[in-house]
Amino acid sequence: MTINRRTFLARASAGAAAVALLSKSIRAQTAPATARAANLRYKISASDWMMLKRQKPGALQLAKDCGLDGVEVDMGPLGKRPTFENNLSDDKFRADYLAKAHELGLGISSLAMSAFYGQAFGKHEKAEEFAAQWIELMPKMETKIGFLPIIGIDDESVRAKTVQHLKVAAPLAEKAGVILGLNTQLDGDGNKKLLDDIGSPAVRIAYNCGEAIDAKRDVYAELRKLGKDRLAQIIPTLSDGVWLEHDKRIDVPKLKQVLDEMSWSGWLVLQRSRDAKKARDVKYNFSANAAYLKSIFQST
Repeated sequence: MTINRRTFLARASAGAAAVALLSKSIRAQTAPATARAANLRYKISASDWMMLKRQKPGALQLAKDCGLDGVEVDMGPLGKRPTFENNLSDDKFRADYLAKAHELGLGISSLAMSAFYGQAFGKHEKAEEFAAQWIELMPKMETKIGFLPIIGIDDESVRAKTVQHLKVAAPLAEKAGVILGLNTQLDGDGNKKLLDDIGSPAVRIAYNCGEAIDAKRDVYAELRKLGKDRLAQIIPTLSDGVWLEHDKRIDVPKLKQVLDEMSWSGWLVLQRSRDAKKARDVKYNFSANAAYLKSIFQST
């Protein structure tokens, strides 16, 4: 059978288009999960220490098994040590850790200094040195968010020192292009005043819904008061007892609505909301909470 030149070119063009479409489809199916997660407005992670795997590569596979998009990694224990017991400062350990995260399609939502849950950042003599190390490590860990618990600032002298330390750290964070997320016990007005005193767009609030609800504060009003440009990340879980889906103290669809209205986007980091009868069963609890949050925040 013979065909003219016009028919030949038309068929060739159609064939090329089909090949291109197939190739695009294959790429979409095999694209790393990190690339797909990067396109999500809201991504779900969990703190590695709350998964009982602080700085352990096993936290990554566990996060994947729980259906998470990433992991919040901790700087390591401190206590009375001269510095953090931090494997992430080792180039090989860090490279291997990130390689595993890439293999599993996970992101690093944030780098935490959870040791300051146990002692006041404002009172530590090495606070500024530690903050500089933390900021330097964030880009190396491929994250732009840091998580720092702030306690003891009901004492004015501790509060003043905390502000002083963060005013020193803030320019370093601005230069590095990272955000320092502070987790405080303050209400909306208190958090705004603290950020105003520090005076840097690189210092924001890591807002813990559970702590606000335990203190009988209005989560939705506080989030609106803070505004999207003062939020580093959201911790949407509550105190332990039941899974997030069954805890009537928080309206998760309303939480999403408020964040949508604020045009905020970023990481939702799981910590608690564990079933009291199986509090240490990480996969059981984190899988359930991740699935619920995804059904609300990633359904459209």
